[in-house]
Amino acid sequence: MASASPVYSTLHEERTLITPEGVDLRLKLATAGQRAGAFLLDFMLLIVILVIFSIVVVSAGLGTLGAGSVDGIEIVAVIWLLGFFLLRNFYFIAFEIGRRSATLGKRIMGLRVVARDGGRLTADAVIARNMMREIEVFLPLSFLSGGEGVDGAIALIGLVWAGIFLFFPLFNKDRLRAGDIIAGTWVVHAPRRKLAIDLASESGEGASAFTFTDEQLDAYGEYELQTLENVLRSGNAETEENVAATIRGKIGWDWSEAEDDRAFLSAYYAALSTRLERRMLFGNRRLDKFDTGEEQG
Repeated sequence: MASASPVYSTLHEERTLITPEGVDLRLKLATAGQRAGAFLLDFMLLIVILVIFSIVVVSAGLGTLGAGSVDGIEIVAVIWLLGFFLLRNFYFIAFEIGRRSATLGKRIMGLRVVARDGGRLTADAVIARNMMREIEVFLPLSFLSGGEGVDGAIALIGLVWAGIFLFFPLFNKDRLRAGDIIAGTWVVHAPRRKLAIDLASESGEGASAFTFTDEQLDAYGEYELQTLENVLRSGNAETEENVAATIRGKIGWDWSEAEDDRAFLSAYYAALSTRLERRMLFGNRRLDKFDTGEEQG
């Protein structure tokens, strides 16, 4: 389950990623409304956090430096601006680097960020797409705030600037922000649904017929787990057969023609998920099959 090349679907809202193993992954692009809704939810959460942060900073800062001190007020203002900058950037970056590749707002709207080349979403891409938000959103907002030294002309420039970036996703077929173009990402609609294999695992059926060693599970990482999940969701028998053959060959699995491909994949998915979660508890996150870091514990 290696990297993929994007092939555009005939449907306006779908994109297809074909992997070298023949895995056909159909992704539905997030609509402009879904993306806007997710950003508004995230922004409202940031405002709540910022209000709490402001109360703490002002109370502690002015209490220590003196409520009537000009220097104290300026220091508190600098701390507040720095805190706001770090908060809004760390929030988006930290959540999108995570396994679910989505902020809280995106999760609520059923969205996630993916790499357009079909590979693993890298930290560099996440940082790039989110740092661009400073230019797209927060810099023009500072013009519109009407602070000291900001006249009507500059505020108008800020308004036009914000409008261009705001409506930019409406004028390209992949609904990309400027940050998405630079980072090579899509935002797709991928709501988390309960997999049939999860139900099978809960009932104890199927998984007991397969036992995998740690070495066999360590052949893959988080990216391959997500790809396998998409394969199982699609329910395409031919795709499942191809992927099962690839995994069996990779891990040296001894199998017979009578073995059910979906049952094998379901059991491997459940075992790999458990293995990766256990490794993470010991601070040893495995991002993909090329990540060969030794387990720590």
